[in-house]
Amino acid sequence: LKDQFDNLDKHTQWGIDFLEKYAKFVKERIEIEQNYAKQLRNLVKKYCPKRSPKDEEPRFTSCIAFFNILNELNDYAGQREVVAEEMGHRVYGELMRYSHDLKTERKMHLQEGRKAQQYLDMCWKQMDNSKKKFERECREAEKAQQSYERLDNDTNATKADVEKAKQQLNLRTHMADENKNEYAAQLQNFNGEQHKHYYIVIPQIYKQLQEMDERRTIKLSECYKGFADSERKVIPIISKCLEGMILAAKSVDEHRDSQLVIDCFKSGFEPPGDFPFEDYSQNIYRTISDGTISTPKQEGMRIDAKTTVSKAKGKLWLFGKKPKPQSPPLTPTSLYTSSTPNGSQYPIFSIEPVHYCMSDIKTGKPRIPSFRSLKRGYFCLQGPALEDFSHLPPEQRRKKLQQRIDELNRELQKETDQKDALIKMKDVYEKNPQMGDPSSLQPKLTETMSNMDRLRMEIHKNEAWLSEVEGKVAARSDRRHSSDINHLVTQGRESPEGSYTDDANQEVRGPPQQHAHPSEFDDEFEDDDPLPAIGHCKAIYPFDGHNEGTLAMKEGEILYIIEEDKGDGWTRARRHNGEEGYVPTSYIDVTLEKNSKGA
Repeated sequence: LKDQFDNLDKHTQWGIDFLEKYAKFVKERIEIEQNYAKQLRNLVKKYCPKRSPKDEEPRFTSCIAFFNILNELNDYAGQREVVAEEMGHRVYGELMRYSHDLKTERKMHLQEGRKAQQYLDMCWKQMDNSKKKFERECREAEKAQQSYERLDNDTNATKADVEKAKQQLNLRTHMADENKNEYAAQLQNFNGEQHKHYYIVIPQIYKQLQEMDERRTIKLSECYKGFADSERKVIPIISKCLEGMILAAKSVDEHRDSQLVIDCFKSGFEPPGDFPFEDYSQNIYRTISDGTISTPKQEGMRIDAKTTVSKAKGKLWLFGKKPKPQSPPLTPTSLYTSSTPNGSQYPIFSIEPVHYCMSDIKTGKPRIPSFRSLKRGYFCLQGPALEDFSHLPPEQRRKKLQQRIDELNRELQKETDQKDALIKMKDVYEKNPQMGDPSSLQPKLTETMSNMDRLRMEIHKNEAWLSEVEGKVAARSDRRHSSDINHLVTQGRESPEGSYTDDANQEVRGPPQQHAHPSEFDDEFEDDDPLPAIGHCKAIYPFDGHNEGTLAMKEGEILYIIEEDKGDGWTRARRHNGEEGYVPTSYIDVTLEKNSKGA
């Protein structure tokens, strides 16, 4: 039984060691999860877009999908952290606390077993001592009896010696009897304690050790389950993260990305027209066939040729010098300096006319007016940006101006709110002077009003520029449409022979064009006509429209849509009476007309 007690001691110690071993395994798993989550977060942080608020990169669907995948991966990393935290609290922490309690309980049970064994050993020693004492007294009594019998049988012994031996015998016999009784009592007590030890105390201690070990096993089972549950609890969220990644992948739209590229780089310029055919052999054939060239015909022919050359070469000034107004046409006498033997003249250019023609070619007015803006935008890329964004192409300029107007409106709204707050605070101070001095708010209120006036002026100025740009875009669209129908260009008229002239009398086809100075036609063009309606809307909720630039509306009211929402949450609308303004996009139900939207 003592050996079994030692075996149980070793077994319980092994159980605690195994429990701590599993706890160490869980701890390392937690560290792995934490490191994995940390590395995932670092990876997401590394590839997340680092854009400033002013950055205006086009939001391609592929980029948005990748950013959504990064967000989902960041959430996935968070779930790995949740797993580590759950394992730390539910498994590792519980194991460490239980291990400490288990050690304390095991120590207590083993001490109880050792105490019971020590008590039994003490009872055995007492019984053994009484036994040995009884045995010794019995031997002494036997010796006393033998001595008494020898003296009693000895005739030479005196009566006193016999009596003394008899008393000694009686004393030893009495002491032997007492030791016998004590030994019997000790033996009975030891047998009882031994029975109690092996049938009650030790089995109870062993049962407690057994229950302790079984509880340890149950705790391990619960920790195994908790270990798996920590992972299983986050599986639905991880599945949602993976589904989000799949949805992000499905949201990639190549056509939309292409449209974003088109919208981003759309300039609004008109494509260049066809180059005319320049027939340099007309003079030769006419000289051979006619023999002489009359002065009026030569004059007309030379002017057309010069105009043709100047117009054709004028299209090559894209990155060159800005064109200047055309000089008067050359006279026949400056073009012809010699004649043939039969009296006919042939063209020989002198140094001065050639220089004049070359300068005219370089400075000729191009027949594609949009190239001026393109050249201006190119050089402005190398210099400072202009306040009205006139260095940008028309479409990009319109977007920039619209963005600036939206920003100014937001700033104006902030200043308005601040003014209202200051007025309320001033009223409170006037009613309760102990709270503050009302006059102390006047400088701030004056500054706020000044800022509001400045912002209104800026908004008005930018809206004027925006109206100018929208008018130019509409004018270019009308001119392009007219050009497609009549095969004419904006800056000149095409003669049947393929040359260009500014003379209205030489026009052979197409309606009359609007007369304007060549250098101011597209830069000074203004269109005061209202914007066309591209659809209609119905007010879902009422809107008061107190702010400047907004349009009040009632629930159920029908309005015309003249400008779609550009991402700022506002749509430009018009009433039947012509009143225009911005309304919240979320307050209306928009229906766009396809034909009108396309136009």
